[in-house]
Amino acid sequence: MQHMKNAGIPEAEFNALREKMNAFIYDELIPLEKEQGLTPETCFSREQLEEIWKRSYELGIYGCNLPAEFGGLGLSISQLCILKEDATRSNAALYGCVLGENGGPMRIGYILNQATEGQLEEYFIPTAQGKRAGCFALTEPQAGSDATRIQTAAVKDGDDYILNGHKRFITASRTADYAIIMAVTDPEAGTDGVTAFLVDAASEGYQIAGEYLPMSGQHIDNDIYLKDVRVPACNILGGLGNGFKLGMNRININRLLQCPTMLGHAQFTYDRAVDYANRREQFGRPIANFQAIQHMLADMKTALFACRSMIEAAAAKADRGEDIRSEASMCKVFVAENAFQIADKSVQIHGSVGLTQSDPVEWVFRRLRMFRVLTGSSEVQRNTIAKGINKGWQKAQAPVKGQ
Repeated sequence: MQHMKNAGIPEAEFNALREKMNAFIYDELIPLEKEQGLTPETCFSREQLEEIWKRSYELGIYGCNLPAEFGGLGLSISQLCILKEDATRSNAALYGCVLGENGGPMRIGYILNQATEGQLEEYFIPTAQGKRAGCFALTEPQAGSDATRIQTAAVKDGDDYILNGHKRFITASRTADYAIIMAVTDPEAGTDGVTAFLVDAASEGYQIAGEYLPMSGQHIDNDIYLKDVRVPACNILGGLGNGFKLGMNRININRLLQCPTMLGHAQFTYDRAVDYANRREQFGRPIANFQAIQHMLADMKTALFACRSMIEAAAAKADRGEDIRSEASMCKVFVAENAFQIADKSVQIHGSVGLTQSDPVEWVFRRLRMFRVLTGSSEVQRNTIAKGINKGWQKAQAPVKGQ
C-alpha cells in the first residue's frame, strides 16, 4: 500500500512521549501486574483491559499513532516502530494495551480514512479514546492466507444485509464491541464482490465461541459465528465491493508493524541472557567468560542489529510514501526467524532455568515461535518476495519508450 509522506512529530516531542510511555510501563503497569499477580497467560477481563486503555489515553499515549484530526499525534511509521519495540521489550503482561494493539487504535489505523462521519462517531473515535474496542475478522476455516476463498455471505434485504458465516482465530474478538467482517456480497465478482461490514457484537445471531489456547498461553483468539445477523447498509465500510482491497491494503503496514514487536521480545531475551551470563558462575568464574557463551551473545547482538536496521529502512521507505510490499515481507520473514533464534540462544544460555515455565525467557521463546506463522507465514512472505523479483525482472525486459 502507498501512503502519504509522513515526517511524524518533532524529535524532542517524540522523545518526551517515549519517556512518558516507558515511565507508565515501568512505574505503573508492571508494579500493578506484580501486585495483582498478572501474567501474559492471565485471561484478562474487558474491565481490566479498559482500565489500562483509559489510563494510557489520559497520558496521551493511547491513539498517538492516529492522525491529529482523529485525536492522535500523527506519528510516523518509524516513530511507531520505536514505541512498539520499547513496549514489548518491557515484557509487561499488558504491554499490548499501552498503544492499543488488540482491538484499539493500532488496529484501525488508516481505515479511518475509509469511514463515514457516522462510523467515525459511533465506532472509531470511541475506539481511539479507549471507550470501545473492535477486531478485524477476515480469516475463516478455508480462508486464511488464501483470502479469496471467503465464504461468509451478506445478502441484501431492504436497507439491510443479512450475514451468515464463520470467522476463525479472530484476535481480540472476545473483548470487542464490534467486528469488521469481510463478507461476500456478489459471488460472481471474485475479489470485487467482497465487502467490509461494521457489525456490533451485541447483534442478534452474533456469537463468540471456540476459544483457542495458543502455545503462548494467551487468551486472545476466538471464533465468531454469524447466523442471520442483520446489519444496516450504512455500516458498509469503504464502499460496496471494496472489502478485499481494504483488507489487503492494511496487510503491508500490519506486517511491518509486527516486526518491532518481535524485535522487542528478542531484545528482552538478549538482555536477560547477558545479565544471566555475567551472574551465573561455573568453575569459579562467570559463564560470560566462556567463549561458547560469548559467541552466542555475539551472534544474538549481530542479529538484533540486522533486524533493527531492516525495520528502520522499511519504515523510512513507508514514511516517504513508497510501496513496501516486498520490504514488509522481507522484514517479516527475516525478523520472525532471527528473533526466534535469539530467544533459542537465550534459553540455551539459561540452561535448565530457561526451560522452566516460571521463567520469562521460556514464555518469550514460545511467543516468538508463533510469529513465524502469524500475519502470514514465512512461506507466504517468501512467495510475496519471489513475485516481486519476477515482476522486477519482467519490468526490466520491457522496451524503453522511444527506442
